[in-house]
Amino acid sequence: MTTRETDLYPPVKTFLEGQGYVVKSEVGAADVVAVRGGEPPVIVELKLGFSLALVHQCIARLGVSDDVYMAVERGKGKRFLKATKDMTRLCRRLGLGLLTVRLSDGLVQVHCDPGPYAPRKNAKRRGRLLKEFAARQGDPNDGGQTRVGLITAYRQDALKLALFLYEVGASKGADVARETGVPRATTMMRDDHYGWFEKVEKGVYGLTPKGAEAVDRSGDVLGT
Repeated sequence: MTTRETDLYPPVKTFLEGQGYVVKSEVGAADVVAVRGGEPPVIVELKLGFSLALVHQCIARLGVSDDVYMAVERGKGKRFLKATKDMTRLCRRLGLGLLTVRLSDGLVQVHCDPGPYAPRKNAKRRGRLLKEFAARQGDPNDGGQTRVGLITAYRQDALKLALFLYEVGASKGADVARETGVPRATTMMRDDHYGWFEKVEKGVYGLTPKGAEAVDRSGDVLGT
């Protein structure tokens, strides 16, 4: 049997009536309107799934009331849980409420209520962002690209080490650090996240064929 948006209405109506609201459907442009005493009306827009159109619809309803919810059918699996988490975050920023409805038993879950939202800034994340910005040389990436192949400050430092070994040959970690200006050179070559370095003897590292290939492809990655 095909699920319809109207299937969401009975559970939502029961949920709101349980909180003392008088509930009616299809009032004006709103899917659901609930009134309790002299309080501002609560508006709920019903949809089977998340969409940008639903967000736009709910934002339009904020011109009528500050108490606007979107209600969607509750899905299954990690994909839906992630979508719900992301939409909850968006709704909080927009001042909207979010409900999910499990049609198998009519359970209505409130993920967030409408209201003003002032997100707290994460000083630690901001610090990491600015540290990466300052450490990166030039602007080697294309805005909007995927994470695969992304040039970070760490990768740029690794390329400096690889380029040095490519030109000079196997060297002591301390010498590589001094000549390249990368203090953590020995640790980076030992950890070898990219498969570019190999230990020749104690404290001495050389370049693998993969590392040499990375140098050949590096182009202007180092911003020089």
